[in-house]
Amino acid sequence: MYATATQTAPSMYSSKSMSHVYQQIGVETALIGAEPHRLITMLFDGALESIAQARGALAAKDIEAKCRHISKAVRIVEEGLRGGLDLRVGGEIAQNLHALYGYIATRLTQANLRSDDAALEECARLLTPLREAWLAIRTDASAQTLKKEVMA
Repeated sequence: MYATATQTAPSMYSSKSMSHVYQQIGVETALIGAEPHRLITMLFDGALESIAQARGALAAKDIEAKCRHISKAVRIVEEGLRGGLDLRVGGEIAQNLHALYGYIATRLTQANLRSDDAALEECARLLTPLREAWLAIRTDASAQTLKKEVMA
């Protein structure tokens, strides 16, 4: 009838939900101080991580998680990567990326509708070299800055 000292009241916060809260705070903190190059890197990382999680959920037959992770990847690609392009200034490269990101978003949506792991893998294969090239741009810029400082 009465609760004993060893019983605990159910918590409205599960360890899983609290983990998500702390993860979200970490992401928001990283965004506040991030430079533009780092923000784009975070978008690539987020899209690739969401695709990987969607593939895991698909393998586990967790349809709800698959849909959630694919939807997140679509938003990152559409709103973050594609939406961040300046088509007037970026010229042909921006136009090509715009088309590629549109294709990736479409393939992600098809993967979601059809539970198609091959489509998810294709999207990851398309995004990975773009991420690597983006990181290389930063490395080249840093090397050139260092070279200028040494020569000065």
